[in-house]
Amino acid sequence: MKQNIIKLTISLLSILLIGCTDTKTEKLKEDNAFVESLMGQMTLDEKLGQMTQVDRQFLNDISDISKYGLGSLLSGGGSTPGTNEPKAWAEMYDGYQREALKTRLQIPLIYGIDAVHGHNNVVGATIFPHNIGLGATRDPDLVEAVAKATALEVAATGIDWDFAPCLAVPDDYRWGRTYEGYSEDTDLVSQLGAAAIRGYQSSDLDNPNRVLACAKHFIGDGGVLFGTGINAMIDQGDLQINEEKLRKVHLPPFQKAIDEGVATFMAAYNSWNDLRCHANKYLLTDLLKDELGFKGFVVSDWAAIENIPGDYKSDIITSINAGIDMVMVPGAVRDGKESFQNFLKLFKESVEEGSIPMERVDDAVRRILLIKKQSGLFERPFSDQSLLSYVGSKDHREVAREAVRKSMVLLKNKNNILPIPKSGKTIIVAGKGADDVGMQSGGWTISWQGGMGQTTNGTTILDAIKSAVDPGTVVEYTPDGTSFTGDLAVVVVGEKPYAEMIGDRKDLKLDNEDLEVIKRFTDNDIPVVVVLLSGRPMIVTDEVGKWDGFIAAWLPGTEGTGVADVLFGDYKPTGKLSFSWPKSMNQFPIDPNDDHLFSFGFGLTY
Repeated sequence: MKQNIIKLTISLLSILLIGCTDTKTEKLKEDNAFVESLMGQMTLDEKLGQMTQVDRQFLNDISDISKYGLGSLLSGGGSTPGTNEPKAWAEMYDGYQREALKTRLQIPLIYGIDAVHGHNNVVGATIFPHNIGLGATRDPDLVEAVAKATALEVAATGIDWDFAPCLAVPDDYRWGRTYEGYSEDTDLVSQLGAAAIRGYQSSDLDNPNRVLACAKHFIGDGGVLFGTGINAMIDQGDLQINEEKLRKVHLPPFQKAIDEGVATFMAAYNSWNDLRCHANKYLLTDLLKDELGFKGFVVSDWAAIENIPGDYKSDIITSINAGIDMVMVPGAVRDGKESFQNFLKLFKESVEEGSIPMERVDDAVRRILLIKKQSGLFERPFSDQSLLSYVGSKDHREVAREAVRKSMVLLKNKNNILPIPKSGKTIIVAGKGADDVGMQSGGWTISWQGGMGQTTNGTTILDAIKSAVDPGTVVEYTPDGTSFTGDLAVVVVGEKPYAEMIGDRKDLKLDNEDLEVIKRFTDNDIPVVVVLLSGRPMIVTDEVGKWDGFIAAWLPGTEGTGVADVLFGDYKPTGKLSFSWPKSMNQFPIDPNDDHLFSFGFGLTY
């Protein structure tokens, strides 16, 4: 009897799976037929427009969208509506979409944004820990929940496409984008990146509460050699490794992304053995599309094709022929970049003279239109403003709070100074990061590079500490540590906000300002707990011996309450280093077999 029940169950499941597969296959056939019919009606100008993405701030007028038949817009860091609040974003998006639908074929725009740790361009949105902190949680379910909440807040503002997750495998923390990586470990990056894609996108692209994900940056930007990048630093430099190592270290997260059905890829700024990734047909076409079977479309990074040697026309020809399907042309003429109008002119010339085959154009447009169709853009081109209540919602902030406390890595706890009792002590709080939402959120928060101060809504670590202690406990705040009387000091120090390029550093020592604040307490025999806000491990070998407690808080975002949860023992620290913590600057690039200050996977608890 039992065997019969099992057989019946298996048979029913098989029928359901077959039915599901048949439905998906039929839907794909219908979508492909729709795309082919549409392409049969398109002029060359209309096709080239679909392959062009412009930052909204560089439109001369909203009519540029219909005039040039633009296929995509984006908001780069800080490119916001006049009033930076969720409803204004939704209304801006709808206005752009109405303009796109004025075109002959009424093809909707696809709108992209870098929502890399929450909907981070929007004031009032929930700001989650950056990926380096999520890596320390080692919790795929949590990463998926963070991405799902982010997607819902992005979708609420109308936006369809998130340039995330970053799947870099950083091995040199001098790189200013280190915090965008989950780990130095390929397997962990693969695991958490896949979870993020499930959260952002779901298996059904046509989900109104989700957004299209983008696996970036393809490929190898985390392994670039220091000294080969901008200003002889690291960003946009050269990856000097053989193909075997490329496939072993940097490729698996992207393979996993394809397995999860990621809709789009973004090419990397860097070179691989002196050939720009944006110009590398082997990587973008032979490997990504042909060998790995990626069926979505590839977008270039911000003005990245201009880094290809040669004039702008040859850059266009090389990048499109290499496999770039959509070109991010910001149109930033005032920044010395090429305009999207000039891009379209030169692009058309290149096709008409045969330098870019029509087959390559058709392949790119087909990929773009299919993703637009599969994601429901043709059926639902406008925002659903009923979702706006989710932006910065209590539930999402609770997810962020959980992510913060699980990302905390306890590195030192001399004489069990932690957890701090909520009563019976006078607690001194000091350091430039103690009362600063902008600093604890880091780069890519409201603006590209981020900023200090109350840049958005959130709870500072100081406010969280004050709320956590018992009513009779004194919390004394002294930013520079020059005025204090207490039993214990919590000193919040670290890096001021930064993003790519600007964040490249030659050394990773703490600022003298931070060291002086800490020294004022250690010199007076006041026990010190150092809370470090940073986008990477810092060099603290010579100083850490004098500290009683040391917590890596990374860049936790708007919910400083999660830090207080761990400081006071409401939640035991569970975070484990997803990056090795070096003793000195001589240990870059990171070798996990070196003798580090704290090894990969280290993390105390109580």
